[in-house]
Amino acid sequence: MTEWKDGIAKLILPTPFPVGDVNVYVIKGDLLTLVDVGPKTDEAWQALNEQLKELDLQPEDVEQVVLTHHHPDHAGLLDYFSPSLPVYGHRLNNRWLQPTESFLTENDQFFIKSFREFGIPKDYWRLAGAIKKELKYSCNRLLTGFLTEGDSPQGLSDWKVIETPGHAQSHIGLYREKDGCYIGGDHLLAHVSPNPILEPPISGKSDRPKPLLQYNASIKKLLDIPMNLVYSGHGEDILHKNELIHHRLTQQHERAKKVKKMLEKNALTIFEACQLLFPKVYERQLSLTMSETVGQFDYLMAVKEIRESSENGVFRYSVS
Repeated sequence: MTEWKDGIAKLILPTPFPVGDVNVYVIKGDLLTLVDVGPKTDEAWQALNEQLKELDLQPEDVEQVVLTHHHPDHAGLLDYFSPSLPVYGHRLNNRWLQPTESFLTENDQFFIKSFREFGIPKDYWRLAGAIKKELKYSCNRLLTGFLTEGDSPQGLSDWKVIETPGHAQSHIGLYREKDGCYIGGDHLLAHVSPNPILEPPISGKSDRPKPLLQYNASIKKLLDIPMNLVYSGHGEDILHKNELIHHRLTQQHERAKKVKKMLEKNALTIFEACQLLFPKVYERQLSLTMSETVGQFDYLMAVKEIRESSENGVFRYSVS
């Protein structure tokens, strides 16, 4: 039964993705706000309608949407709402929410270049465009306005935006100081560590973001903010977020140590390391497993525990 708790109601919607159900949230404020919306599927729309009805609401009652990030399981259902519904989020949502042909080409070129540098065989390069398959579950509209660090969304004066890049470059959370409540999207999940997903460079920059390093910095940023309850984008609520953050950081360091140990035996490309780390799933989930592997190499390079060499445009790594 969907119900209110301290002015917040959690709605659980199905997705077509391996991650499973997604959590979206209704906030009572001066404006009735929906935080995230779910994927663009009839099943998600039906579930949203049914759970809103349990709150004596319908989609037309929603006065604005705030997106924690642009991923289709969080943003796609926007296309089922009125085009006039105001939608707010980080400015970096827009290139994904209404992707231009030039951006999609730029995205393909980025991944083909990266695949070459990572040592991925040409047989796999066709997967560089796999993002287009997921975009069918996304929306096609632009944000009404942008939210940045410290902003309060309209009609939600008790809430402040915290920027948390890592899982996505567009990622934000909403924090209510008076009771330590945080709606955190996919930044912290109780059951699994979110994947720091590779994205093309931000417009005007040539270097790609390093999402795992961003993610580590973003979760450390939350350590000093008193939070009694974290509502996450998937799975259960989080009551002891600092304990979970320390656990995630320890887990990540252990994964990096495992990669370093592999490099003590042989110099490896990122693709070779990905095959060793994820032997059963790397072909089926190349994008996610490569993002995870690249993150470990970025981490080890940042702490100067490995070195990089290049041969014919392919990077190989060994222990410093």
